[in-house]
Order: sequence, then structure tokens, then C-alpha cells
Amino acid sequence: MKLKLLLSTVALVSLGACSTLPSSGPTGSQITDTALEAQVNGVTIDIVPVESVVDVPPAAAPVAWELPDYDPPPSDMIGPGDVLSVTVFEAGVALFGGSGLSANGAGGFDPSVRAQTLPPRRVDDNGMIDIPYVGTIQVVGNTVADVQAKIRDGLRSLSQDPQVLVSREQVIGNSIIIAGEVAQPGRLVLQTNRETMSDVIALAGGYRGEAKDLKLLIERGDDVARLRLSDVLAGFYERVRAYPGDRLTILAEPLLYSVLGASGRVQQIPFARERMNVIEAIAAAGGPNSNAGDPKAIFLFRYTGPNKTQPTVYHFNLMQTPTFFLAQRFALRDDDVLYFGNSESNQPRKLIQTIGQLFSPIVTATAVANNVNN
Repeated sequence: MKLKLLLSTVALVSLGACSTLPSSGPTGSQITDTALEAQVNGVTIDIVPVESVVDVPPAAAPVAWELPDYDPPPSDMIGPGDVLSVTVFEAGVALFGGSGLSANGAGGFDPSVRAQTLPPRRVDDNGMIDIPYVGTIQVVGNTVADVQAKIRDGLRSLSQDPQVLVSREQVIGNSIIIAGEVAQPGRLVLQTNRETMSDVIALAGGYRGEAKDLKLLIERGDDVARLRLSDVLAGFYERVRAYPGDRLTILAEPLLYSVLGASGRVQQIPFARERMNVIEAIAAAGGPNSNAGDPKAIFLFRYTGPNKTQPTVYHFNLMQTPTFFLAQRFALRDDDVLYFGNSESNQPRKLIQTIGQLFSPIVTATAVANNVNN
């Protein structure tokens, strides 16, 4: 009698707990119902059943180039930090090469040309260098030919027909810094000032890793751009040139999507290749769990719109044959969330499992008691 009463009590408790059984997430109807009622930051959530080609959005376009695009400066333009070599050629009376007397000591002018190379001159932060007998001159923003002319003009009244040759021993101003996932990080001198971003990466020894998992960070003054490296190498930014002073960093930022719900696995999954579709994403995630998932309730969550501020939920019903073909045309994007809805028929199954777990020790105890009585 006591055993029957205990069984009845456990059954009532179990039935009362039916409405609070745990689940792997909301069902498909719960997703759509709550989305219709809710808002995200004051914006209504769009629900798009994927039922025809018009419901399939285009693949994500490469990020637009938004940095200032300057005309390339002359490749021999001098900048702060450059080290210049200056050689002065003089005939007759020489400021830098001695008295200018002839070799026979007769006191006449020596018609031979004398050359004097000055110690290297580093351009200071103000863009200046100092030349004996000429003084301090501004050189930043000037070409090598401009600097030669300035020094020659400064010496003209002091020396007989002076000629000046200027060359750059060390180039700082006409260079960029490249770092991150490249074979040879460091300072890279631009030889033509027309090198594309792909050219610069090649000159740095190439990138490390897979292009689809890398991003190119470009800092130009106070402006910053982040480009997918695979888009850069594909030529989407072919007209974009590196500019002196740019800082380039290649970062490891793989494309990822998240899997939630009744899938049997909750995790972030990297893209297997640069372009993936929803069917491939579902397959990589293992599909909806056969015991808990509902193939009619597969959802993809994404922010859409020009500024990616519109919360949108795409609904895929894989019990309809056309959806399989539409899902193959539906391009996955970085940071998408793939959700497998919980099956509504899964609740009675969970109730039976729960009752079975509760009754199992009692059934065992009953069997033991019967054996003792016998």
C-alpha cells in the first residue's frame, strides 16, 4: 500500500514538472513568435522565410576603400630621418679641397677638379641639414635634384663653378612599416611609390598562413582600414597604392560562424574555405540532432543593412526540397549565427525519460522486495 502511494506521488510530481522540462533551446515557433514581438536597440527584427531566390541575399561585397588616396610623391623625395651623402666638386680655388695651387708650386691655379665628400648628414625632425659655408637649409619635401641646386647656389659666390652631388645613404621618409604575419617584417623602402598592397606583401617575403584567415590592417595618419587579405590578393584593391609613412599589419582573424541550439555541438566553427554556403555550414556543424532538433526550424541570425544595424532572422525549412537548393546559393558571412530549433515533439520524449529515471530506483526496490517476500 505504501509503495503504491509512493508511486502515485512520484507520478504526480513528474507530470507537474512537464512544463519545466529542460530543452536544448526554443522551438521554431518560439523563435518566430518572440522575434515578431521583440526589438533590438529599438529596431524591429526582420524574419525572412527562405522560400524563393528573391529571399537569398547577395554574397558579402569586399569592404569599400575609405582611406585618403594621395597622388604618389616623387620616389626620391627626402623625408625626416633620411641620411644624405653630399659631395662637392670644385675647380680652381677650392673651399673643401685645399689651396688650389698647381702641382709645380708656381702659385698658379690648379685647373684640375677636386672632390670632397662631406660626413653623412641626417635630416632632423624639422627637415633641416647643415652644410659648411652654406648654413642650415630646408630639405624635407624636396627631391635630390632640389637639394643639389640649393647647395650649389649657396656655394656659388664662394667657389668657382661648384658642382654638387647628393645621394641618400639611408631612406626613412620614403618607406613603410610592415608587421604581423609576414616572412620579413620591418621597414620597407618604396622604390617607385607606385607599389600596390600586393606588391608590398610580396616584397616583405609573402604572408604566413591562409589568406582567408588573415586581415590587412592599414594605418595612414589617423585613418585605419581593415581589409580581408584574400580580397586584396584577388585584385579588388588593385588601384590602391602604398604611401610613404603607411603602417601595415597582417593579423590572424579567421572567418567564423557560431552554432547553437539542438545541434549536439555548441561552438564557433572556422570557415572551411573562403566562400561557404548554408548547406556546407549545416553539414560542418553535424546538422540538427536526430533526437532533439527540428529540420523545419533552422535559423540564421545576421545583422544586415548598409551599416549592419538591422537584426534579421532567416528561416530554412529543410523538410521542403526547394530549400536545399536555395541554401546552396545562400552565402555564409563572418559572424553569422546558425541555430537549430528544438523539436516540439521532443518534450513528450523528455517526459518519458524523466519519469523513467525517477521510477527506476523504485522499480528496482520493488523487485528486491518481491524477491525477499518470496
